Formats: sequence, structure tokens, C-alpha cells
Amino acid sequence: MLTPVPLLIVPLALYNIMVFLMPGTEWTTVLTTVEMMSGAHWTITLAEGFIALSLFFLFFEILKSTRISSRSIIDHMLSMLVFAAGLAEFLLVRPAGNSVFAILLCIMLLDVVAGFSVSIRVAQRDFTVDPRGQQ
Repeated sequence: MLTPVPLLIVPLALYNIMVFLMPGTEWTTVLTTVEMMSGAHWTITLAEGFIALSLFFLFFEILKSTRISSRSIIDHMLSMLVFAAGLAEFLLVRPAGNSVFAILLCIMLLDVVAGFSVSIRVAQRDFTVDPRGQQ
């Protein structure tokens, strides 16, 4: 049986790879420009693409949180650990002190809160009380 791995560790690892192994990478680098039907030009930067990718991983993390098993508890604990590591990095590491990382941190916090909330909500459905036992 494999240990569940929080998917948001992927954007955290990608951020660290980009910042530490590719120094000089600017988050304002334009990835592409799309000409809209209105004639407007939509410019997508590296920061916006990274945040969109992180939201994609968040979607699948929330889907994973709807499972009920003993492994889901481990998954929630590991998600909390990833958030704690990200928070420590945000506070202590200079290259992580920017808006891109702050938004990634918010996404990780949302994963932790949503994971526990969904699990509690799903568990409430499984718990039934016999109304005949109350008198």
C-alpha cells in the first residue's frame, strides 16, 4: 500500500526548482499573448501560468479529499505538513518572499481547510442516529 502524496507538493517543488536552479527567472516573463475576438490582447506571464497550474493541482486534491479511508487521514496530515513547510519557506527564505509564493501558500491553506471540511461533511453523512433511541 502506497502512502498518499499531496499533489500540491508538485507546484512547491516546481517553484523551488525555478527559483534556486534557474536563477534570474523573472515571474513577469511573458509566456504567450492571445488575441481575443474583441481585439484585446491577453498576455499570460510565467506567474499567472504557475498559479493556474497550482489551481489545477488543487482541484484534484479536493477530489481526493472526498474519499473515505484510513489513507485519507494520512493524506490530510501530509497536506498540513506541506503547508507548514511552505509557510516556513515563505517566512524564512528570501526568494520565497513574493506574491507568487504567497498565492501558492493560500492555495495550500485552502487545500488543508477544504480537505478537513469535506472529510467532516462526508463523515457526517455516514453517522446516523436512531430517533427511536431518544425518549
